[in-house]
Amino acid sequence: MITDRKETKTVQVGHAAIGGENPITVQSMTNTDTKDIYSTTVQIRELVSAGCEIVRIALYDIECVEAFRELRRAFHDTPFVGDIHFDYKIALKAIEAGIDKIRLNPGNIDADWKIHEIVKAANEKGIPIRVGANTGSINKRFQQLSKVEALVESSLEQVQILEKYGFEDIVIAVKSSCPLETIQANEQLSSKTQHPLHLGVTEAGPLRQSLIKSTIALSHLLQNGIGDTLRYSISGDPVEEVLAGHQLLMSLGLRDGVNLISCPTCARTEIDMEEYTSRVSEMIQGIKKPLTIAIMGCVVNGMGEGKHADLGIAGTKNGGVIFKKGEIFGKFNHENLFDVFEKELKKLINE
Repeated sequence: MITDRKETKTVQVGHAAIGGENPITVQSMTNTDTKDIYSTTVQIRELVSAGCEIVRIALYDIECVEAFRELRRAFHDTPFVGDIHFDYKIALKAIEAGIDKIRLNPGNIDADWKIHEIVKAANEKGIPIRVGANTGSINKRFQQLSKVEALVESSLEQVQILEKYGFEDIVIAVKSSCPLETIQANEQLSSKTQHPLHLGVTEAGPLRQSLIKSTIALSHLLQNGIGDTLRYSISGDPVEEVLAGHQLLMSLGLRDGVNLISCPTCARTEIDMEEYTSRVSEMIQGIKKPLTIAIMGCVVNGMGEGKHADLGIAGTKNGGVIFKKGEIFGKFNHENLFDVFEKELKKLINE
């Protein structure tokens, strides 16, 4: 059972809203060089196509901001977050160039007046700032505390620096590479603030490790009503981060979408399950209807375990049986099975 979501403030990031009663958003970050406009454009298209609702890009120098101007023109409806450290001028230029949100830790800026300049510019444009801490960037003054307490206190210190100048459009993130520390830090932080929280496990590793570690932390927090936006952190293709984020929210019943079920295979399996599930996965990507689709390796499982599905395939030696809501629709060979399946899927969506 999922606990009611904790009430937080609403922060607007372009057309996307974080916090309040708004749906939990899925974020990712490009891993191309921002100044390589072609490669970054291709990757942003892939992310948006996969359902990424907020795209973060690294703005590590002024030239990156100039590249962002072109990206802004190409993706005028996409909410962008600029990842900025140390140089306050980059933040000011990014705000002027049309960034929708800034990820910035005030503790990395070497003078109060520079922070004040960023705050004034952000307030004028209605640009929120995300602050926070991870276990690799905790202020030395907090190192005598436990890791969890240090994460919380370090992030709250960053918030206080902004609040000192009357800035309130803040999103907070506390992240550890340890799922349990991430859980505990976010639970403590949630009890101390009403600013919306950005969830994630930092440095979570390659795909398999990240999916396990991130899901442990994110699912626990979301089930307990904590979290307003999330990112899976994967050492690899950022599109996988987006797909994982949507799948998690759908699995928790926090977002509508297609539930794809498939059997784990056994000696009765008569089809290439990876091929079948891959082809159907492409068909259902982006569909936001609450449907259950089943891909089963044989007729035994198909009409048994998959009986409750809205639409499914049970494998046969030469193709498969398509079934709809527990009833056999027809038997088809491999050559036309997927064409028929896709037509029936479209009918279901239109219904």
